[in-house]
Amino acid sequence: MSEKDEIAVPQTLTPEEQAVWDAKAKVRVLLNLWDLSGGKMKVKKGELTKRIVRTNETSQRYVGVLGELQATGAIEYSLVNRVTLVELTAKGKEVLAQGLKSKDSLFEFDGSQIGTRLGNSLLKWIRHQDGAASVAVEKGKADVGTIASYDDFKAVAIDVYDTLNRDYNLDDLVPIYRMRRAIGERVGRSQFNEWLLEMQANDIFQLMAGETPDITPDKREDSIIIPGGTLRYYAKRLNP
Repeated sequence: MSEKDEIAVPQTLTPEEQAVWDAKAKVRVLLNLWDLSGGKMKVKKGELTKRIVRTNETSQRYVGVLGELQATGAIEYSLVNRVTLVELTAKGKEVLAQGLKSKDSLFEFDGSQIGTRLGNSLLKWIRHQDGAASVAVEKGKADVGTIASYDDFKAVAIDVYDTLNRDYNLDDLVPIYRMRRAIGERVGRSQFNEWLLEMQANDIFQLMAGETPDITPDKREDSIIIPGGTLRYYAKRLNP
């Protein structure tokens, strides 16, 4: 079987079947876009099309679905150097989350097999959501919402570190990818890296390599590369 998603359903559908197909297709489109973009970057429309069009399908079949997603604000288009780019919006992430977890969602995989890429995209989404939900944040604290300063980030990072270390018995070596996922989209990836390195420079954390028997590509991506190109996988709090 090719790297396409699960085998496509027949082209001729009743209106009711078409409505179900459209609902499923919207979730697949958003999941693939999230995977391609990391939930943050714009991607070429052609790259997205290659991912979503399945065996025996054409891109024309997705014109209506993409149009509806754009109309509802789930995706946005832009033109850069004559290249059409697609961006997953915050609204799109909400739609995707609802489509994957809601009991009332129509989303399910068609056929008897699913493609490796789509399956891995779903696993990556689940792991991301699990990490983001692993630390509960009390209302009213300074770390609620977007993190706008180093001091706010420092407070949140220490709280996240202490909570993960305590709740998961991590023996004072907390994986950086878990901290990044717990903080989530309240801070950008590059800003997370900059401020975490600043915390190391200020002797708050020591970023360490260590043994990484459970390393995977997504965990490596969510760790941190220090100047010089060396991967740091763990954070250790100094003088707690």
